Amino acid sequence: MWDNKDAINSLPLKKEIWDIVSYIWNIFKMAIDRWASDIHIEPHEHFLLIRFRKDWDFMLIDKVDREHISAAITRLKVLSKIKIDENKKPQDWKIVYYYEKEKKNIDIRLSTLPTSYWEKVVMRILKQDDSLINIEALWLIDVNLEKVREALKSKYWIMLVAWPTWSWKSTTLFGVLKNFDPLELNISTLEDPIEYDIEYVNQSQVRPDIWYTFSTWLRSLVRQDPDIIMVWEIRDKETAVLAVEAALTWHLVVSTIHTNSAAGTVQRLINMWVEPFLLASAMKMVISQRLWKRICANCKVEHKISEYERKKIYEHLLPILEKSDIDNAIFYKWAWCEKCSGTWYKWRLGIHEVLIVWDYLEPLILNKESANAMRDIAIKHWMVTIVQDALIKSLMWQTTVEEALKLI
Repeated sequence: MWDNKDAINSLPLKKEIWDIVSYIWNIFKMAIDRWASDIHIEPHEHFLLIRFRKDWDFMLIDKVDREHISAAITRLKVLSKIKIDENKKPQDWKIVYYYEKEKKNIDIRLSTLPTSYWEKVVMRILKQDDSLINIEALWLIDVNLEKVREALKSKYWIMLVAWPTWSWKSTTLFGVLKNFDPLELNISTLEDPIEYDIEYVNQSQVRPDIWYTFSTWLRSLVRQDPDIIMVWEIRDKETAVLAVEAALTWHLVVSTIHTNSAAGTVQRLINMWVEPFLLASAMKMVISQRLWKRICANCKVEHKISEYERKKIYEHLLPILEKSDIDNAIFYKWAWCEKCSGTWYKWRLGIHEVLIVWDYLEPLILNKESANAMRDIAIKHWMVTIVQDALIKSLMWQTTVEEALKLI
């Protein structure tokens, strides 16, 4: 059921919850079973609304009588070991949930926010697939995979993975780290939170409450004789500058950043007051990525594309593919089946834009040119855009044209 006012009004109000402990535990189980990325616990004037986010869309799950708001939120605070009596300031920490189906613990990152009626709670489910911690398993098309492999041969640089929350940026980072032998190198990470346990890698958890932040950690780490440094996220000028300077002193630095495109990442760092001459020397590669809906191989059916879709496919793919390849292609769309749990798609796939910072980009970086200018020249040098990557994957029957064109 998709979230709208009518759907909320028609959702039956749950009056009785006999065991709040079991109820919260079942909410966790239901969210993980459905591969939801987030759980939203939202207090309103007359009820508590529970929603899941899956594939960037919301699903309505339950509407509970307001008398259970206090018990539900208190239970979540107890599980995450944050202050129960603090309801005027946001709080963050995590819950460890044992997932019986897979016999393993799953981290659930919790965040509270005071609202006009109570406190809203949002929980991010950090359910990861260990098989994806490998660059060969990240759905990179051949040309992009070769670019990444070549870049990883460099002795020092900074590599960034960009795009929004819940696009598995950190999974890509760990896939890069797995390319190196931690017994031959000194690899250190600072994470928020620690998502994967990697043997022989020095992993550390950020603790803002004791001023153990990304920037303070970076200062200490350079005295630990590191070869490879992984910073979970570049959030501010100080961390950005320290990461770039570390890359210039013979370290490999990998991190994530929130930007809208690969070229926009360079512009973002300049706007964070990182000196362009430092960026031009230190930056090697940016991978911009999204997790997109993957078509279910069990129930896909052939799809005759519309004239609008054909026009857009020509517009984006003719610069890199032959017209006959497009005209002769067969496209598919989804149909409901039990294997894809009624979601019409079976899991997700990554789509990417890989920007290698070659010499041709150096004058643009030094002159602080716009992200569009950098993108245009990168495309002339055969950068595959994220829209092109999605459309190529629709040609490969991994997603649909309709989904790919949502990126435009």
